[in-house]
Amino acid sequence: MKSLTTNELRRKYLEFFQKMGHRLFSSDTLVPDDPTVLFTSAGMNQFKPYFLGEKKDTKRAVSCQKCFRTGDLDEVGNTPFHHTFFEMLGNFSFGDYFKKEAIAFAWEFLTKELGMKEDSLWVSVYKDDKEAYDIWLKDVGISKERIIKLGEKDNFWPANAPALGPNGPCGPCSEIFFDRGTEQGCKKEDCSLACGCERFVEVWNLVFTQFNRVGENELKPLPQKNIDTGMGLERMAAVLQGKYSNFEIDILTPVVAKVRKILKVNGADNLINAIVDHTRAAVFAINDGVYPSNEERGYVIRKVIRKAAYSAHLLGRKEAFSHQLVDDFAQLMQDPYPELKEKASIIAKVIKAEEEKFLSTLQDGEAQFSVIAENLKKDDTVSAEDLFKLYDTYGFPLELSKELAKKYNLTLDESGFDRLLKQQQQRSRKKSQFSESVFVVDCESEKAIKEKITEFVGYDTFTCKSAIVLLRQDDQNVKQLKEEDKGMIILQSTPFYAESGGQLSDQGVIKGASGEFVVECVVKMGEAIIHVGKVTQGQINSGEEVEVRVRDSRRRALARAHTATHIMQAALRVILGSHVVQQGSLVDEDRLRFDFTHFQALTKDELKKIEHLVNEYVLDGMQVSKRLMTLDEAKKEGALAFFKDKYQDTVRMVSVGEVSCELCGGTHIDNSSEIGLFLVESESSISSGVRRIEAVVGKKAYNLLTQIKEGINVSAAMLKCDYSDLPGAIDNLRQDIKKKSDTINSLKKNQALGQVDDILKHKKDVCTVPTLIYRMDGAEKEDLLCVCDALRKKGTLFIFMVASTNGKNTFLCTATEDLIKKKVSCKKFVTKHGEALTLKGGGRDHLVGGVVGCMGDDFLIKVDKEIKEFLKICA
Repeated sequence: MKSLTTNELRRKYLEFFQKMGHRLFSSDTLVPDDPTVLFTSAGMNQFKPYFLGEKKDTKRAVSCQKCFRTGDLDEVGNTPFHHTFFEMLGNFSFGDYFKKEAIAFAWEFLTKELGMKEDSLWVSVYKDDKEAYDIWLKDVGISKERIIKLGEKDNFWPANAPALGPNGPCGPCSEIFFDRGTEQGCKKEDCSLACGCERFVEVWNLVFTQFNRVGENELKPLPQKNIDTGMGLERMAAVLQGKYSNFEIDILTPVVAKVRKILKVNGADNLINAIVDHTRAAVFAINDGVYPSNEERGYVIRKVIRKAAYSAHLLGRKEAFSHQLVDDFAQLMQDPYPELKEKASIIAKVIKAEEEKFLSTLQDGEAQFSVIAENLKKDDTVSAEDLFKLYDTYGFPLELSKELAKKYNLTLDESGFDRLLKQQQQRSRKKSQFSESVFVVDCESEKAIKEKITEFVGYDTFTCKSAIVLLRQDDQNVKQLKEEDKGMIILQSTPFYAESGGQLSDQGVIKGASGEFVVECVVKMGEAIIHVGKVTQGQINSGEEVEVRVRDSRRRALARAHTATHIMQAALRVILGSHVVQQGSLVDEDRLRFDFTHFQALTKDELKKIEHLVNEYVLDGMQVSKRLMTLDEAKKEGALAFFKDKYQDTVRMVSVGEVSCELCGGTHIDNSSEIGLFLVESESSISSGVRRIEAVVGKKAYNLLTQIKEGINVSAAMLKCDYSDLPGAIDNLRQDIKKKSDTINSLKKNQALGQVDDILKHKKDVCTVPTLIYRMDGAEKEDLLCVCDALRKKGTLFIFMVASTNGKNTFLCTATEDLIKKKVSCKKFVTKHGEALTLKGGGRDHLVGGVVGCMGDDFLIKVDKEIKEFLKICA
């Protein structure tokens, strides 16, 4: 058996199948063009159109696919082979070769190319698949003792499909196992694949998609039989390198060693391996444009980064560190993924920011647990709901709750927590794991629409003559739409641009011989362009010749905004850096919204420079070219491409002079000067590490500038100065107002302090604690602070004061230092009793302030009651 590096194994596999007539496909992004899954979780994901017969230009394919699976997160690190991120080698046949050839290819690669001994390989087949059994036995020549028949749970795809479904394409599979020897696993003399011990390592799965399930145990032959195989790269590398665990192979073991060195830990393999795996997964996901957030993919990435950080926390690490591993992964994986080196710096910043945020939330979680604990008695149980809230909201692991429960002599409802966690995981698996219903055929009506093909001619013209291919109303095909009827029209050809890539669709009219249809929006389904709207006069008939016209004012406004979006991204990369990557966009009429990666708010100076640079590009009058070319040619020219977009072999490249070069199917102007004017309206944060800029161009920018100018002129007139002197005049006015405000506040402060002795008369003992509850309407927060400071100097006191001023209800809770030492904490009081009193605020043990949501006439009575309960526990 040859000992190969992981890179050599990957290269050898791809080259072997290319020699066998397979077309090489690059790895798809981890973000699939498939709503049924969150991440690319198998090699076959990108080939779905071929399996479904929608694409037919390739019969044989081979790839090494980046994969991301979350269904077994808790297993990662605890087993030798589980990963969140891994690479899957696969060869595929779409109606070409079948079982005999697939098995022969696999056997030749393993025994000839890799030099594996034949007697070290075992196979399993589906119990009813006599054809595959005979091929292994008679054609390949494996002894029958090393061929094991298993049921539909183990050797059918999807698992248990005949009995349990889902309906759709399915088939038996045959798995190949490497025998690590009799000294491994259970060590029993009769050990075989059926044993399930660790002696046998599954290295390759051959799926024979030959049936269409139409009902329980009702399988009908498919007209096109397909082959889908998968070999885990890391697992096969471990076998070839003679390693027990994937984490010992050449592309992972250096990182494992570095983690041990940083953490100064020996042993703890499970935690160390989890840190390495989760960090690698985050690195590749971020590289493909998925950033930590609270939604879908971003939430998963946030979770794996935090799991890695928590594993390190358990090993005593209190500071962020896994970002230090990014350069190592970039170096080890640079052969197949050179882009990692280019983005290593930004990836590290993302991971570090998320780590630090999590370590901060750990402190918040500990504080929340202490509040929960103090509301319980000794030996009470922390509820499943509280545990799950700590886990889900604060990122507080169950393991840490267990540690704190010991401190407070509490038990945990772990079974209830597990139930809630499983419910969440089931929801996650439906989207993030490999969907077994990925091949389920669309409903008939949707399929009928997708089969239509509309030629798009809108890049060159706003009008054309066409014919109606299909009319639909209320999800039904119809022959005619009458006046006021709403419906959908599919044409043979159209100049209407369908909403795509963030750009809103065109609007306009479709005119027939006896009617007019106003197009309100346009969408695309498959290759069909669907015009949605209503008949405003007469009638529209299926099959008739029509005149189609796009509303040119909207098209030009959309084109101005779209080209401006490209130019703005170029300016952002100049001013902020090349780490700026598009995360989303909206292109409207003379208005744009652009989301991009950046890790802090933009300064006024940065926004000024960006706006200035974009307007320079506009005034330069640069040509906007649009060219069709191959994807490889576009990449060589430096075109930007984005993870959310999928590209065919032939792509459209939009260039603005030498400034911007992007792959884009949208509509654009011909010269940058047509944008007219560019103005930034706002800049904000939408999630961790992602910023948003909103801007206007063209007519909307001119209108905004006009409004600003009018506002300046009105303000100058009010202050009786020239507009150029306005800043000085405003500053003089501000200083004058401040002087008068300071005088008023000083008078109010003195007035408030004059009431201290009278207020102190309301002091009373509550559970032996001197307590003051008082309402001081008309006082500002600063007045309350001043009075409370004066009262605290009068001796031991727990104070709760409220004021209603100008419709705002304010509260202040404070205590003297001697009470703080006796654990009478204002922060704990507000945390435990704030909900009952509708308090919202924050602070420390000695002082908490904020607002009161609802303050009726009996509010002070309620406060008195809650303070009694609180001080009773403290006393």
